[in-house]
Amino acid sequence: MAYVVTSPCIGTKDGACAKVCPCACFHDAGEMLVIDPDACIDCGLCAPECPVAAIFAEEDVPEADRGFVERNRTFFDGLSVEEKNRLRVV
Repeated sequence: MAYVVTSPCIGTKDGACAKVCPCACFHDAGEMLVIDPDACIDCGLCAPECPVAAIFAEEDVPEADRGFVERNRTFFDGLSVEEKNRLRVV
């Protein structure tokens, strides 16, 4: 399980969530931030820091935003380590 960034982040990308993340699992996906599910340690520190309430535990993602679970996961498909590092938000 991991935390997931959902639709309210689109166009916002505040970054307060990334600043408190102990494992640097946030990445810039262009219009929004996404969480690397393989790096997320499920600590939940990011969710209360999000000013637009866009971050949820995977099992708590609202039904209307369930597609964002896959969107966060597939963003990393095919990215090299260098690309992932370049897109990391800290």
